[in-house]
Amino acid sequence: MASATQQTGTGPAGTQRAGRRKQEKQSKAFWVALALPGIIWLTLLFIVPFYAVLAIAMGQLNRLFESPIAVWNPFGWSSSNVINVWHDLFGASSFAGPIVLRTILYVAAASLLSLLIAYPAAYFVARFAGRRKALFLILLIAPFWISFMMRMLAWIDLLQTNGYVNRALSAVGLISQPINWLGGKWYTVVLGLVYGYIPYLILVLYAGLDRIDPALIEAGRDLGLNRVRTFTRVTLPLSRQAILTGMLITVLPMVGDYFTNQLMSGAANTSMVGNLIQGQLGTPGLEGQGAVLSLLLLLVLLIPMVYYVVATNRSTREAA
Repeated sequence: MASATQQTGTGPAGTQRAGRRKQEKQSKAFWVALALPGIIWLTLLFIVPFYAVLAIAMGQLNRLFESPIAVWNPFGWSSSNVINVWHDLFGASSFAGPIVLRTILYVAAASLLSLLIAYPAAYFVARFAGRRKALFLILLIAPFWISFMMRMLAWIDLLQTNGYVNRALSAVGLISQPINWLGGKWYTVVLGLVYGYIPYLILVLYAGLDRIDPALIEAGRDLGLNRVRTFTRVTLPLSRQAILTGMLITVLPMVGDYFTNQLMSGAANTSMVGNLIQGQLGTPGLEGQGAVLSLLLLLVLLIPMVYYVVATNRSTREAA
C-alpha cells in the first residue's frame, strides 16, 4: 500500500515535490515578468534598429533617386556595399584607411592622457580627501549636469582667435600673435576628447580605489615598502580592474565620436571614423556604405568588450 502511494506520488514526499515544482514555476514566472519590460525595450530600441541597419547595409541602391533600399530577407542580401567599403579601406585608391589610422592614434593619445590626469585625481579623492570627500565628489559629478554640446561650445569661445586662451598666453608673453586653435589642429581634437570623457574615467577609478582595503596598504608599509613601492606593488595591481573598466567606458565612445572634431576642428585633416560615417549617411547614394562602416565599427568594438568580460570573470575566479 505504501509503495503504491509512493509510486503514484500521492504521499507526503510526492506532495512536497509537487509543491517545490509549483514554487519553482512561480519563481520563474515572476523573474520572466520582471525582465519582460527590459526585453521589450531592448528589442524595440536595439535589435530592431540593428536589423534595420543590417538590411540597409546588405541592401540595394535606387539608382534613380540615389536612395538605399532595405532588403529584409537575408536570402536577397547583396555584398556590393561591403565590397565598396573594403576598397575604400584597403584598396589602391583608399581614402578611409588613413582616417581609421588617425582615429586609432587620436583615441590612444586621448585615453592615455585621460588616464594620466584621472588616476591622480581619483587617488587623491579616495585616499586624502578625508571629510571633504563628498565635496570633491560633487565637483567631479558637476560636469554631468551640463550637456556635452554646451561644454564643447564653451571651449570654442575660449579657443577663438580673440578668446581668453590667446589673451592669457599673450599677457604672459608666451605667444607674439594669436594661435588659430580651431583651424585643424590635431592636439585640439585630442584635448577635446580628453575633456569630454575624462569625468567618466575619474568616477570609475574613484569607485575602484575607494574599495581597496586600507589595511592592505598598511601591510605593505609594515613590510618595509616605501610609498612608491607600496603604490606599484599593492595599490596599482588592486586597481587594475577599475583601470580596465574606466578605459573601456571612455575608449568606446571616443572611437565613434564625431561631434568633438566637428566643433573643435572641422577640417578634413583631423576627421575621424565617426565623421566618415556621418558624412556617408548624409550623402545620397552612400547610406549603405555608411551602414556597413557602422557595423564594422561595432564589430571592432566588440573585441575589447569581450576581453573585458573575460578578464572580469578571471579576476572574479581568482578572488574567490
